[in-house]
Amino acid sequence: MLLPRIIPFLLIKNGGLVKTTKFSNPKYVGDPLNAVKIFNEKFVDEIVILDIEASKNNKAPDFKLIEKLARECRMPLCYGGGVKNIDEIEKIVNLGVEKVALSSILIEDKNLIYEAVKRFGSQSIVAVFDFKKSSFLNKYNIFVNNGRKKCNLDPVKLTKEIASMGIGELIINSIDCDGLRSGYDMGLINLIKSQIPNIPITFVGGAGSLNDINSLIENFKYVGAGAGSLFVFKGKFKAVLINYPSPTEKKEFFKSFYS
Repeated sequence: MLLPRIIPFLLIKNGGLVKTTKFSNPKYVGDPLNAVKIFNEKFVDEIVILDIEASKNNKAPDFKLIEKLARECRMPLCYGGGVKNIDEIEKIVNLGVEKVALSSILIEDKNLIYEAVKRFGSQSIVAVFDFKKSSFLNKYNIFVNNGRKKCNLDPVKLTKEIASMGIGELIINSIDCDGLRSGYDMGLINLIKSQIPNIPITFVGGAGSLNDINSLIENFKYVGAGAGSLFVFKGKFKAVLINYPSPTEKKEFFKSFYS
């Protein structure tokens, strides 16, 4: 049975695990390998790990770190950051990573998508789009290079185009909600889901409680509920504590899917 997924998102900077707020002020929170070890014990659906500095600084993926993460990870792993060509995708896949996330390169070289899907299969290729709302026009824009560069393209048209090119999944990230723990951007989610109903989509940015995840699943059903701060911090003082819903809590979220 197809069920929603609850997915921790881990951000990497210079080999360390960090958490950002609105894509800024990265706070060091520990060793990503230790975090993966803990998530291994928590029956995590899958995990997404993104290097937030690679594309911005035109750096290649850190293959040594990716190899260590893939060896440690006992759940499906999606990795992204700095991937620019087929050879890098192939190397990451050969290291044991199930999914490779592409972001900035999607704007620069769309032909890469066709080649990647043909060689590695749709299930291995994920497109990541970072959305931010204009305070003046009340419209969304897509940003690349870790939120530093705005794409002067219609965001919905671009997302639909990429989704139609054979990729297996979309990840939609809200820059405005990142790290605030004030809830998902339901307006953005409704916009994307209404335009792109037939491809798996994971939404991330803003989850502050399990109630936020429950609300997302109740409203949009078969989606991925991604979260960063929620799964690495605990309490109002943001003490670092790796956590994840228990099997009992997850079953409660999914009860409508069993009825």
